[in-house]
Amino acid sequence: MPRKPSTTSDKTSARPAKAIRPASDKQAYGAPALEKGIDVIELLAGMSKGVTQSEIAQLLGRSLQEVYRVVMVLERRGYIQRRPDDDGFFLSTRLHDLSNRYPPMRRMLDIAVPIMNSASVDAYQAMHVAILDHLDIRVIAQVDSPAPLGFRLRVGTQNPAAATASGRVLIAFQRPAVKDWAFSEIERTVSKDTAKALEARIEEIRRCGYEMIAGEGLQGITDVSFPILDADGHAMAVLTMPYLPSTKERVSFEAACRTQFQAASAITRSFGGTLQVPDFPLAPIRKKRPPARPT
Repeated sequence: MPRKPSTTSDKTSARPAKAIRPASDKQAYGAPALEKGIDVIELLAGMSKGVTQSEIAQLLGRSLQEVYRVVMVLERRGYIQRRPDDDGFFLSTRLHDLSNRYPPMRRMLDIAVPIMNSASVDAYQAMHVAILDHLDIRVIAQVDSPAPLGFRLRVGTQNPAAATASGRVLIAFQRPAVKDWAFSEIERTVSKDTAKALEARIEEIRRCGYEMIAGEGLQGITDVSFPILDADGHAMAVLTMPYLPSTKERVSFEAACRTQFQAASAITRSFGGTLQVPDFPLAPIRKKRPPARPT
């Protein structure tokens, strides 16, 4: 009597096929619940009003059951909140608090803010400190002008680095490898001629030690930026003054720039660095202006 074919070899031969995965599957390791939580946080970060659970599910393209537990945990841990008598969720300030507890950031704020407060009074202008965040700048500290009218960027503001005075200074004083990477990424988003002109301006900023440009963000405002350097001469942050002239000028533009430089220099010395002293009065950077910032 013929033997019945064994199914063992079939099962055995099927196993390797199941184990073979494309190389891209190596990135599939993850924690689905954590990813859902991050999705919720990123969604609420862009919302100006409360969002209900059903709206969260709809906007994320998930079922209500998928987001329910995640939302409840985020609320219990204090990352999202609801106002009384309102089912809409919004971000709390917990993420902001955590970011400020990060030691390098905390030290920068502890050193910079008192110096900025004093400089703002002496210059009669608002000032802010920003850091490089990928190819963007992010404002981490800000002080208001003592003048009745002024201009300010709120803490957390994010803008393209190449399109801001702060960002170009930060790129100019990065380590060569970081600067080369930034240039290569910029070249992918603008024309060859624009990228070349932008790189030339950034190199001129490095040579002069500052950036000054009028009317880039808003007409009537002149942005002046000085780097905050570490002991190796690389930019940890940047101190920017959006200078707004007044009909009753208490402090001249040159005096305000000198005060700002002294503040940036004092912060830099606290981190073991040294700023080159520019020629005063500051002269505009004589390289092609960067392209207009997208609106």
